[in-house]
Amino acid sequence: MSNVHNMNLVAGQEVSTEQPFDGVICFGGVDWWYHNRGHYDLQMMREFSARVPVLYINSIGMRPPKMGEGAMFLKRVARKLKSLRQGLVRVRPNFAVYSPATLPGGGSGVLGSWIAKTALSIQIRIAARRCGIRNPLVWVACPPGATVLDQLNAARIIYQRTDRFEDFKGVDPEKIKSFDRILKQRSDIVLFCSRELYNAEKADNRQSLFVDHGVDFDVFERAGKDADDHGREPEDISKIGRPRVGFIGGIDIHTFDPDLFVKTARALPEVQFIMIGACSLKEGWCPLDNVHLLGQRLYEQIASYMAACDVLIMPWNQSDWIKACNPVKMKEYLAIGRPVVSTYFPEVDYFRDHISVATGAEEFTAAIRKSLANPANVQRQRERVRDHTWAAKADEVWNRLAATGELEISEENPQKLSAN
Repeated sequence: MSNVHNMNLVAGQEVSTEQPFDGVICFGGVDWWYHNRGHYDLQMMREFSARVPVLYINSIGMRPPKMGEGAMFLKRVARKLKSLRQGLVRVRPNFAVYSPATLPGGGSGVLGSWIAKTALSIQIRIAARRCGIRNPLVWVACPPGATVLDQLNAARIIYQRTDRFEDFKGVDPEKIKSFDRILKQRSDIVLFCSRELYNAEKADNRQSLFVDHGVDFDVFERAGKDADDHGREPEDISKIGRPRVGFIGGIDIHTFDPDLFVKTARALPEVQFIMIGACSLKEGWCPLDNVHLLGQRLYEQIASYMAACDVLIMPWNQSDWIKACNPVKMKEYLAIGRPVVSTYFPEVDYFRDHISVATGAEEFTAAIRKSLANPANVQRQRERVRDHTWAAKADEVWNRLAATGELEISEENPQKLSAN
């Protein structure tokens, strides 16, 4: 196996490095086929695939679907079955996506766990070989990936601790905590994107690294400018009157505050609220005529929907999950160049000069009114996030990997992926 020597910037100096991994196996926190593709792990893998082959494993799940969820149960089962039928797909050069058959949460009981682990590891090893990956960097964004670390011959391990996974609704918190402990013990780097989590847990790990979310800055800036200069906007939103207040993202009970939102929308009947994203709340949760639930859109489309709004909002609840989060959309909103109104979460402190923070529906309503009357300082807002590109964020992680030891990259068929 021949080695490729790469130059990386570490502590401001160029150093020659070699790499012991010939590709990345990423246990993703989402599913490529039906989730928003702006998530941290997907964006990082996109950037890493410019350097080495990447095999992205669609989320193997932290919680089994429950029949008591009614229509949502059927929806989750249907979309997962559809994802499984995709097999191994190269979605862009050097970047493959795979949905293995597995038991959500890693299985239950000794036998169930063994079956789940064995079946999962066999499927992934076969898929990895088809991608030319034999000595992988294993990147874990879904904690049950911890169950197969020993079977994957990992040259390096990164644990992406971007959320308090144990606080996710419907999971077995003790099982997720046990995965968390294993990953912190085994990982070469534990990667955080929230300062709240980083400060609370950085001492628990061999190496902790804070790298917050990036943004596809050029994409979002261009969408904002196109809307301002040429009035371009999606057809399904063009018939909706102004002013428009937009929320783009998952409308889920563990993050979204439906009570605050409904009170706010009811208090602003003259404002049209545009909601873009999948919704897991109960049918009929918001019966207001000025609220437009347009559903999920492709990642490539969401910038144009943001740009078609006059104010962008983040109506989060105050759960432990939210306290430890750092939403991707925050920098996307700022790059678009619209006023932003949010409830409080610790990470917003670092952008308070550009975001109106409100507590309760009354304050939230007042902040929207004020933002509609006083447009954002667009240039200053965009400059705040201009350098926060995903490429820059991936470089930070890559350079820390370079500093952890000797690195060696295989150039043997780096982009080879056999047909599905």
